[in-house]
Amino acid sequence: MDFIVDLFTNKIFLAPAASWFFAQVIKVIIDSAKSGFCKERLVGGGGMPSSHSATVTGLIAITGATFGADSFQFAMALFWGFIVIYDARGVRYETQRQGKALNNLNEERKEEGKQPLDIIKFKEKLGHTIPEIVAGIVLGIICTVAVYHLPL
Repeated sequence: MDFIVDLFTNKIFLAPAASWFFAQVIKVIIDSAKSGFCKERLVGGGGMPSSHSATVTGLIAITGATFGADSFQFAMALFWGFIVIYDARGVRYETQRQGKALNNLNEERKEEGKQPLDIIKFKEKLGHTIPEIVAGIVLGIICTVAVYHLPL
């Protein structure tokens, strides 16, 4: 039981966890308003705001506030964060674009009466645009400021 209490009173855990949680909630609300509720949005990648960016920004900011910018912990969080955000924008975004293209190709093949390339539909929400990343970063900072000032 002490472990659970310790975890949920640990600001270094709470800041990124809150950032991820609120990013996911906002993402579900925005996507539901655009195209109806989709349960995949509860934990899925892609969309506005970037939960990847929010989570790692929360971790970077709370680590810097706790240990200082000259600490090993901050340097590790910062570089890990850069990698995650780069991946969310770069690799995952390109995979998203390829998924859309393959889905379009499958639809064209079906319309022509040909065998589709794959039985399943490829995921089209995986990566993030620059505005989604910026929104995630801002949300991560806001959540971190709130958590940092909690009286724990």
